[in-house]
Amino acid sequence: MKVVAADSGAAILNTRFEPIQIVSTSTVLVEPPYRRASRFLEESIFAPVEHGHALIIHELELCRKLLKETRADVVHLDLSLGGLSVGEISPVQLRGKARSSVLAILPQIRKLAASIRRVHGIDVLAIGKESIPVRIAELTTGAHAILHASVKTLEENEEVILGLPTKCYTRLTQEGVTLQSLIPGEHDVVGYAEDSLDLLKKVHVSEILNPCARGFRALKLAKRGS
Repeated sequence: MKVVAADSGAAILNTRFEPIQIVSTSTVLVEPPYRRASRFLEESIFAPVEHGHALIIHELELCRKLLKETRADVVHLDLSLGGLSVGEISPVQLRGKARSSVLAILPQIRKLAASIRRVHGIDVLAIGKESIPVRIAELTTGAHAILHASVKTLEENEEVILGLPTKCYTRLTQEGVTLQSLIPGEHDVVGYAEDSLDLLKKVHVSEILNPCARGFRALKLAKRGS
């Protein structure tokens, strides 16, 4: 089974380690053995965190764009509703504090899911973090976010604190960034971003624990020589 999945994530943090901006969005094609993306599309967004749920619309649009380039059997969306098909979600099934946010975008994501179903003959499932392809999208997003945060650091010549996805390890090389999952049973699940602009040679990166969010790490990025 080939899966297209999407996620938005990694966040610029303030000095109190509070998230301010969501940095990146990725959509990935994941094939057996489901360890990394075989294809992807990615964008820097630097969106206010309060717009987080609205980014689901953009994620679905990126999924639709990737499906124009490749074939898949299903789409996994980072929306936790028990794996329901998005076209079958009704307002009464929405619960909790996110209800109003999801309700506001429900007509748009149902329309996009219907378009994907009509054109490609596949379902969009609201499966959330239970999906390994969504996890791979999350790690791919995080890897690219490190490069985008590096650009921000260099352009503004100021230290940037970047919050990473949950439970992952950062490996920086001359070629790029790898985020490896630290969740048990996911040691070989990774996201990767190629550093084609040699950004990592121009910034100093140090990893620290996020003191306000257990299980999350953060990176401090500063321009070398500053």
